[in-house]
Amino acid sequence: MKRYKPTTQSRRKMTVVSFKGLSKVSPLKSALLTSKKTAGRNNLGRITVRHRGGGVKRIYRMVDFKQTDKIGVPAKVETLEYDPNRSAFIMKVLYRDGDRRYLLAPTTIQIGSEIVTALETALKEGNRMALKNIPVGYSVYNVELQPGKGGQIVKSAGAEAQVLAHESGYTHLKLPSSEVRKVLWDGYASLGKVSNPEHNLVVIGKAGRKRWLGVRPTVRGSAMNPVDHPYGGGEGRQPRGTKRPKSKWGKVTGGKKTRNKKKWSNKLIVKKKVKKRRKK
Repeated sequence: MKRYKPTTQSRRKMTVVSFKGLSKVSPLKSALLTSKKTAGRNNLGRITVRHRGGGVKRIYRMVDFKQTDKIGVPAKVETLEYDPNRSAFIMKVLYRDGDRRYLLAPTTIQIGSEIVTALETALKEGNRMALKNIPVGYSVYNVELQPGKGGQIVKSAGAEAQVLAHESGYTHLKLPSSEVRKVLWDGYASLGKVSNPEHNLVVIGKAGRKRWLGVRPTVRGSAMNPVDHPYGGGEGRQPRGTKRPKSKWGKVTGGKKTRNKKKWSNKLIVKKKVKKRRKK
């Protein structure tokens, strides 16, 4: 982590992730995609999610989450790069057939390392293989839920899932949320842990930095009038006044389960996630 000298109040505790190990190169042109910002708006351009908008311009890097069309083709890591669109770092790889692509970078990968995607391969960080061939106890990331669709889960900075068991066509994975879930063992997963594990330690420091990230101001409900929010009104700082925490529209927000009880994938959950208790 990089810390700043306390030259101002906002700088006093501000921290950023150190980019010391990243390559100082321009992004791969063939993998760039420009897109118009539509944060918080629907197809009619109307705001449907509050507090989103603005922020610095970003060019999207197309990251290959599948790698299934390069089975058996070794690739060499050329660069490790920052991606403004995700919390993890990415790596540019050169395949032996001359193709260059961006992939999610694992934690300890080095420039010059060789990785490969195959049904069964060496148990080395960065290699990608079918879940059924990964031994119990290994950590994986960028996991496919449906074989051939590409990685859908365990892709954020510092994330990893642990292989617990293989049973009748399914692999049991312990996810970062502590939930144990069955995943089809024909799907592919990459070995290791996603890069940039210090991402959760970043201290924003000032309101302006939130605006750079595309987050607009949020007004506290207790600062509003009774007509605008269930918490509004009163003289001075008033308590909530309602039994349960709720949104501006009266929907319960604190502790209410939001997962659909009839969701088809409920049968794949072996053990529900453990709820973290707040420190008193």
